[in-house]
Amino acid sequence: MITTIALVPSRARTDGERVPGSRFDVVVVGSGPAGSVAALTLARRGARVALVDKARFPRDKACGDLVGPRGIGLLDRCGVSLSGGRDVGDMEVVGPTGRRVHLPSAAGLTYPGHGTSLARTDLDHCLYQAAVDAGAVPLTGRVGGPLDGGDRPGGVAMADGTALHADFVIGADGATSNVATRSGLVDPAAVLWGFAVRGYVDQAVAIPSIVLWELRRWHAFPGYGWIFPTADGGANVGLGIATRAWRAGGSEAVRLFPAFLEHLATLGLLRQAIDTPRRRLGGWLKMGMVGTTPAAGRTLLVGDAAGLVNPLQGEGISQAMASGLAAAEAIVDAPGAAAECYRAELLATHLPYQQVAAAAQDALVGRPAAVAAVARAVTAPGVGRAIAGGWAVFWNDLLDGAPPSRARTVAALASGTGRRLTARSPAARWFAGIGVGSAASP
Repeated sequence: MITTIALVPSRARTDGERVPGSRFDVVVVGSGPAGSVAALTLARRGARVALVDKARFPRDKACGDLVGPRGIGLLDRCGVSLSGGRDVGDMEVVGPTGRRVHLPSAAGLTYPGHGTSLARTDLDHCLYQAAVDAGAVPLTGRVGGPLDGGDRPGGVAMADGTALHADFVIGADGATSNVATRSGLVDPAAVLWGFAVRGYVDQAVAIPSIVLWELRRWHAFPGYGWIFPTADGGANVGLGIATRAWRAGGSEAVRLFPAFLEHLATLGLLRQAIDTPRRRLGGWLKMGMVGTTPAAGRTLLVGDAAGLVNPLQGEGISQAMASGLAAAEAIVDAPGAAAECYRAELLATHLPYQQVAAAAQDALVGRPAAVAAVARAVTAPGVGRAIAGGWAVFWNDLLDGAPPSRARTVAALASGTGRRLTARSPAARWFAGIGVGSAASP
């Protein structure tokens, strides 16, 4: 056990059942992939865990619905099997001129050579149920804010007045995390925000496509679109926009979504007569870790709450689950220095990539001509084919664990060059500021 606080009943409570003054070792706020993996890991290691979410499961979530290779490897490590998914390997990138680059998928030393397409409704419910089955106590309700523990265990106050006391709080409540904000762990002016909208269409898709789009010639859309195959034989279609700290810009993704669908039809990726996508849903992204301190004192942030979304291609599920596992292990293995150990693990795992990716995004947003130039260059005849393997490894943050190959060499060269070019960037300065001993307790 982590602590010696009073025991709570070990049976799993039904959603919504509460006991005022309940004590736990850890309260996990948010039951998406990050929170559920954290709760699952903690419960298996003997901790008393409350798993709190404002929604009842199963519930939907705006997402491209692709779990990357690292995520599949982590699920295997956690002993969680996904049923009903569809394996997805190679991908293509469509440039502004319509040229296409095929990005090959290859197995790494620590991850398989494919991802899996599975609706977030099903993925999240699977992980949530696994955590509950392991002994996490499910509670439904909104969290009002953290309790001031002083010299005693803190926890969270629910909006209905219920107090959940705990030694640690894990904020897994998404990009707009209430836990992060109330704990003073976010600098809103520094966050690299994005917004994405997605819908489903009844059309088969052979291979996932990322689409780099120009609103007009040499004036690029500040983000990208996608059309991915779904597990049920349809397609997930979406458009994501990067806005930096200017969150009002997120509405552009919604406004331009119909025009993007027309562009997909022009490219032949979508039927011209396709109906309006069903189950349209939007959501915020907090990218590159910049603007958020991932842990301080007894509060640890995971997943989107910590900004663990790839700034270049929007992936966040794999990073979310890995951060949930890392936070849980830091609490169990080093309760006296959990925040420091967790920050060190995140920096060791993500800094080599996130510094480059975050700096690139920050430099390009607001420069549509520059974005167009980069997109045209990497999809130009000959260039795209020459760098495709390395592009797939680097872009998808798969360098660590990639076997020796030409693709790995290209990706390593891109990573090393990027690190040197971004060493004095605002992103690099932010990461230096959240080093192991730099964040004060909230």
